[in-house]
Amino acid sequence: MNPKSGSHRRDTHPAMGSTEMSGTGALQSAVIASDEARRALEAANAQAEYPAERLDIDAMKIAQHWDRYTAEDHEVWRTIFDKRMAQLEHSGSRVFLRGAEAIALSRDEVPRLGEVNALLTPMTGWSSHAVPGYIPARCFFAFLAKRQFPTTITVRPKSQMDYLPEPDIIHDVFGHVPLHTDPSFAEFLQIYGQAALTTDDPVHTERLARLFWFTVEFGLIHEDGRLKLYGSGLISSEGEGHHALVSPEVDRRPFDLERVCDTAFEIHHYQPILYVLDSFEQLADAMNRYAKKLLELRRVRKVAA
Repeated sequence: MNPKSGSHRRDTHPAMGSTEMSGTGALQSAVIASDEARRALEAANAQAEYPAERLDIDAMKIAQHWDRYTAEDHEVWRTIFDKRMAQLEHSGSRVFLRGAEAIALSRDEVPRLGEVNALLTPMTGWSSHAVPGYIPARCFFAFLAKRQFPTTITVRPKSQMDYLPEPDIIHDVFGHVPLHTDPSFAEFLQIYGQAALTTDDPVHTERLARLFWFTVEFGLIHEDGRLKLYGSGLISSEGEGHHALVSPEVDRRPFDLERVCDTAFEIHHYQPILYVLDSFEQLADAMNRYAKKLLELRRVRKVAA
């Protein structure tokens, strides 16, 4: 780990190349240490190469046994919630802030997914579902294609509040889910999942990974005449969030889908290149055009075969 990035967890979703579920750290947590979680892990790994029509995402889901969270788990959630919101009240996208309020995220305790979904689903049709850690890329995309978000439900230990090499509920629910309340972002993310699930071209798979990285994870947006944070990697990291907004070392480029997809990303230090949206409608429109292109390429390939 680069010491400079100590406040940022370099966990990634399968869209960025993490294609195997973790069978080590995750399943050692009392929250998901169960036969149910092991069966879900086995089901996900078994389906890693399945065609889209055979993927059974329900077999990968587990229950959120909320009563298993410890006092320390709630303390960690509360500490990070307070610390991040102190910055995000001023630098976070208003879409994120309104979304966090709309799904009633509270500093008091680890969120219950059932309560989050009761508020979220009527707004955009999205919902969050517990999984026991990383899931293979195709499974991840299959969730997104159905407006379901595979959600890690473990909580990082108090000793690793500033850095954890795998996702947890703070990254997934605090960092990601508030944006799922926005209709334009919700549309983008579903179409992204559908496109990623459809393509089998390694070139476009890499381009889609870059798109996810520079938007969902590390996106900036113009709001109220200034730059705001919306990517979960920036939302969940005090150090990287501040660096993204003020550092003269960052190349902040206007969002252009083709340019984004042509830009390689770097994982293990603060981001030297970031892309700035004008609106989430801009993102959804660009994704729609890209998805149509991928579908046409697939159709042509089938005809040629």
